[in-house]
Amino acid sequence: MRYQAVHKFARIAPTKVRHLADLIRGQVAGQGLNTLRYLPHRGARMLEKVLSSAMANAEDRGERSPELLKIVECKVDGGPMFKRIQPHARGMGFVIRKRFAHITIAIGSIESLVRSE
Repeated sequence: MRYQAVHKFARIAPTKVRHLADLIRGQVAGQGLNTLRYLPHRGARMLEKVLSSAMANAEDRGERSPELLKIVECKVDGGPMFKRIQPHARGMGFVIRKRFAHITIAIGSIESLVRSE
């Protein structure tokens, strides 16, 4: 089985979260949660919440030990942007892009990974 959780429209730039997603991709869910818990980044808090939500989804659907599942997919996609104009010299405007991110984490059992490949 594969269980996933999604945080859409997270108010953080995706580039700030992607390097944290690379850290936990492929780890066991409990180990990934411990890794994120001790990182000082704001994006780590968001990933931690999404990962714990995916584990709760697995537990809700009858999985006995969701912390032993493997992180199958961990991706951070770009979302829409707020565009603001900041005045610049000589009457020009500088565009400020306030970016959003879509965070997706999927966990699954190791046996299902072997069967799907």
